[in-house]
Amino acid sequence: MSARLLRNAAVLAGLAAVYFVAGKLGLRLASVNASATAMWAPTGIALAAFLILGYRVWPVILLSAFLVNVTTAGSVVTSISIGAGNTLEGIVGAYLVNRFANGRNALQRAPDVFKFVALTAIVSTMVSATCGVTSLALAGFADWSRYGSIWSTWWLGDAAGALVVAPLVILWSASPRLRWRGSRVFEAALLLLSLSFVGAIVFGGLFPSEVKNYPLEFLCLPLLIWAAFRFRQREVATAVALLSGIATWGTLHGFGPFARNAQNESLLLLQAFMAVTALTMLALGAVVSERRAAEKRLRRLAVRDPLTGVGNYRRLIAALEGEIGRSLRTERPFVLLFLDLDGLKGINDHHGHLIGNRALCRVAHALSVSCRSMDTAARFGGDEFALVMPETREAAARQVARRIGDDLAVDAEQPALSLSVGVAEYPRDGETVEALLGVADHALYEAKAGRIGHRVRARGAALGGSPIASVISFRPPRKRPHR
Repeated sequence: MSARLLRNAAVLAGLAAVYFVAGKLGLRLASVNASATAMWAPTGIALAAFLILGYRVWPVILLSAFLVNVTTAGSVVTSISIGAGNTLEGIVGAYLVNRFANGRNALQRAPDVFKFVALTAIVSTMVSATCGVTSLALAGFADWSRYGSIWSTWWLGDAAGALVVAPLVILWSASPRLRWRGSRVFEAALLLLSLSFVGAIVFGGLFPSEVKNYPLEFLCLPLLIWAAFRFRQREVATAVALLSGIATWGTLHGFGPFARNAQNESLLLLQAFMAVTALTMLALGAVVSERRAAEKRLRRLAVRDPLTGVGNYRRLIAALEGEIGRSLRTERPFVLLFLDLDGLKGINDHHGHLIGNRALCRVAHALSVSCRSMDTAARFGGDEFALVMPETREAAARQVARRIGDDLAVDAEQPALSLSVGVAEYPRDGETVEALLGVADHALYEAKAGRIGHRVRARGAALGGSPIASVISFRPPRKRPHR
């Protein structure tokens, strides 16, 4: 318990420190009023904190906001009012996102991204701007005639913080680990360097001309689109934040398309550009992520039987073709098992098709738990299943088949089930997919008829007054003529 308390205390202390430092840096850029700045990252920090840690962190946000303002300008009363507005802004934004935009997962789907933007960057930020500017005007620290300009600066600075900083923190907190390998690491590094270089040309004064303010901001968009199509939303938010940092530095030094004689005007133009860019790229990243997930689901459905969850006929054929190719390279055999659920028609007639479907699922489960990770279990069709076992011979396949039959025999779920099994070994019984399927299928039906092989009977419950026999039969190896 003490370790948990210490960890929580460390998290809250870190949150307060980050908020305070970000707030002091933001207020250093204030020009229309000492308490109003076009760069206010603490809005994003507070919003992310409420969404990730919960509403319980409000005292930390309130205290940090108060300390930022009381050590900058104004009075204790105005600092308390501004701190309360900043805290309420974060609480309102987090509540609206949790209520209407899927909470912490708001950035995973494009419709939720637009809701997130509308609720946080437009609606909740009005709370802080209104509370702050009104308290300053009432206390005499702001001129009422400039209320509109101060309010718009305050609001836009908070909105940019919500769109640039909050997604960065939320996405990285949800997935902090990097699982990149090889080419993906190289691609990420290349993207980072390219974005930094282009950002330095557009906003950093590296453009090879005496004029450093050409409207070239569109050059950054292909790189952000690259991030959206090739990486996840987390990397998209990182790229947007990196570009925002480079653009802010350059704009403050008089470079880039948004540099004007008035610093506040320059920052407002830049923040408007970054807000629109963040919205566009986060939405694009969400769309790409949704499509990638949909394609993954479709690929999975294309090779998986929807009832039992094992592979389908297409997956079986692909596995057989792959194993034939590997066997040609390694000269190692593999085995194809055909398994048929005995008496499925009787189960459907006496117990209903739902129980019959459940019986098929029980067989599929027995196959899945009895095979290795390198094996491929599939439903061939109807009540027939197949198991492709790489680098295996018939003797080992018999043991696996018996284990599957034993698992079904001791299964307490009713009705009791039994299987008939046929086996084909590559290359002994065939050198093509069609040949192996034909041999295994023929052996299976010979086993069901009970004409060859040996029988292993397992105890079974009565089904409609007649016992069910568990027949696991194997086709004896056929001698293939030497070529």
